[in-house]
Amino acid sequence: MASDYATNIVAELESASQLRAAGFFITRRPWLDLYGVNVRPVAPFGSTYSKPVVDSSLIHKCLPDELLFEIFARMTPYNLGKAACVCRKWRNTVRNPVFWRNACLKAWQISGVVENYKLMQSHYDSSWRKMWLSRPRVRMDGIYVSRNTYIRAGVAEWKVTNPVHVVCYFRYLRFYPSGRFLYKNSSEKLKDVVKFMNFRSTKAEICHSGRFTMSEDKVEGALLYPGLRPTIWRIRLRLRGTTAGANNRMDLLSIVTSGVQESEVPGPDGDILGVVEGWQDDETHNPEVPAISHTRGLTPFVFVPFEEAETSVLNLPVERMDYYVPG
Repeated sequence: MASDYATNIVAELESASQLRAAGFFITRRPWLDLYGVNVRPVAPFGSTYSKPVVDSSLIHKCLPDELLFEIFARMTPYNLGKAACVCRKWRNTVRNPVFWRNACLKAWQISGVVENYKLMQSHYDSSWRKMWLSRPRVRMDGIYVSRNTYIRAGVAEWKVTNPVHVVCYFRYLRFYPSGRFLYKNSSEKLKDVVKFMNFRSTKAEICHSGRFTMSEDKVEGALLYPGLRPTIWRIRLRLRGTTAGANNRMDLLSIVTSGVQESEVPGPDGDILGVVEGWQDDETHNPEVPAISHTRGLTPFVFVPFEEAETSVLNLPVERMDYYVPG
């Protein structure tokens, strides 16, 4: 009786393993259903190409040009770039200058519409798309993260070994089109911090607000640490990208803290950048708070979109990733 029971278990295990193997080799690929449906695409606006072509894509039947335009108009520029890789018709539709004009005017709204038009015509060959890809800009659709680690000596109990600990902490920056930004220095992981990196966060979550300005690829920001001795925190960054138009890296050039007189402290909505304009790195306006130029924790910032905050490798613990190379 026991042998029959064991035989049944072995047979069930073998059949289950065969099903898993079959599922591995015969993977469901729904995009294969789109092949073999030949639809003549619509020529892009202004095209002089008259040779008839056939494009295999079922989506052309389902979406008329007007609906396709409305969908693309509601997509972010980076999703437009992904959509352009789908097929020839989508690529031609995505190159419509209306999409890139709206993206540029929104990204550089502080400069104003007239100034953006002048720059587009004089520096970017009257192409909004080229302006979007070539002109440096701070991204607002995610958070810039700087992951820093250092080694701290532990307590030797028996004087046999000298234990050490790898300590990991993060600097978080989130920018807004209005010229404001949020800063947080914490050991919490990205997936936990992204939930309250906004102006509605409570005081317990300690998100500091400041102002930033940008000149070409240089970004300067300043914020005020409140307290009995007000301290101004200043940061200088250089914006770059791993690919054209990515703007997904920020090299940390300097971080300086210095004192300020209470009479110089602006109001909650005041311009803190105007207070520190022209200050040197070693300048302080309060003798009790000396100017300090920080030399640690200057790892470059890496941009993480909001939709990737939960799955980013920056959430890995030190045991699995003791050091991270921003690239």
